[in-house]
Amino acid sequence: MSTAINLGGFLRTRRSLLHPEDVALPDFGGQRRVAGLRREEIAQLAGVSVDYYTRMEQGRVPNPSGAVLDALARALQLDEDAARHLHRLARPQSATRHVPPPQARPQRVRPMLQRLLDDLVGTPALVMGRRMDILAWNTAACALFGDYAALDRAERNIARITFLDETSRELYAEWTSCARENVAYLHLDAGRHPEDPRLASLIGELSMKSEDFRRWWAEHPVQDKTSGTKRFHHPVVGDLELAYETLRPADDPEQALITYAAEPGSASHDALRMLLAWATEAPSPMPADDRAR
Repeated sequence: MSTAINLGGFLRTRRSLLHPEDVALPDFGGQRRVAGLRREEIAQLAGVSVDYYTRMEQGRVPNPSGAVLDALARALQLDEDAARHLHRLARPQSATRHVPPPQARPQRVRPMLQRLLDDLVGTPALVMGRRMDILAWNTAACALFGDYAALDRAERNIARITFLDETSRELYAEWTSCARENVAYLHLDAGRHPEDPRLASLIGELSMKSEDFRRWWAEHPVQDKTSGTKRFHHPVVGDLELAYETLRPADDPEQALITYAAEPGSASHDALRMLLAWATEAPSPMPADDRAR
């Protein structure tokens, strides 16, 4: 994945989303030949020349200053995640100076995260690694999402399951929102690791097999996975509304423990308890070779 191509696409897409009234610029009416703001308008807002900004979109500015990138982020009204992504795309060597190269061998879950999973008996939880790979899970997570142990290791990926497994469209009550979040997170990961061949392969596969993924990827969304609420249509217990939280070790942010919980006393809480009681009758433990070592 060329960072120059990604940078140009990102800038053009974000420019196309803005309108003169969004940035207090006069709109003299008439039909615009391009969607959103013109290059000269972004250059004006950022305090750079039109030629400089044009070369930025073309990926021909090898090392823009942090101040210029901050000015562009403000001009394009980027949020914190998108602004960091812009810095990574524009200055990949600087942004990844302290990031180790992608691992050749598959990631394995950290032993402490594995112990936490084992202790979270009543809470669906999984560990997400690089590229949204599913590194580990507990029985409650299988009850909620499906039997990860039945999948080949290469198939245990949140984005791949979301876009290529038709049952995910039935499970997530707001599938489009969940799927778009996955695209945005993969864009973030691509900015952090632009030379990762396995990530490029995943993005290529999803682009070929999913029209939705291909269309949303071209929009260049960027969003980290943090916390929020998801609604489910579960085939066993019906509707569920669960809050999720993402926890990352300070010394290894490439692994994240994601937990799901219902509001105490709610209908979803009762449904989740029923689901977990059903799951204990036929648990699906992790294969022995996938557990932490």
